[in-house]
Amino acid sequence: MAILLDSNIIIYSYQEEYSYLRKLFSDKTICTSAISRVEVLGYHRLKYEEEKYLSDIFTFIKIIDTSKEIFDKAIELRKQFNLKLGDSIVAATGLTHELTLYTRNLDDFVKIKGLSCINPVH
Repeated sequence: MAILLDSNIIIYSYQEEYSYLRKLFSDKTICTSAISRVEVLGYHRLKYEEEKYLSDIFTFIKIIDTSKEIFDKAIELRKQFNLKLGDSIVAATGLTHELTLYTRNLDDFVKIKGLSCINPVH
């Protein structure tokens, strides 16, 4: 099972109480959407240590670039479910590449038929 990490899982992994999430990054089936990279690294209040940690993650996990197919699916999902732009692209990436989405925000995605979602945070 290939896994698509939502930006919130990457962000949570920085916090010591969620350090167990870091083991995900060594799994070769782990990837993330290019939009998640923008969401994570584009946050304007990142401290140097946080930015360094988060930047390092993106150097060794696969990043799936957006494509016309992903954008077309994102448009469909955004219209149908009134999703935020980032969520629609993440969901479309998962559907297009048949990936299981790991996210803390299950409520944002569970209504999307065909998208498998798991909350790895416990």
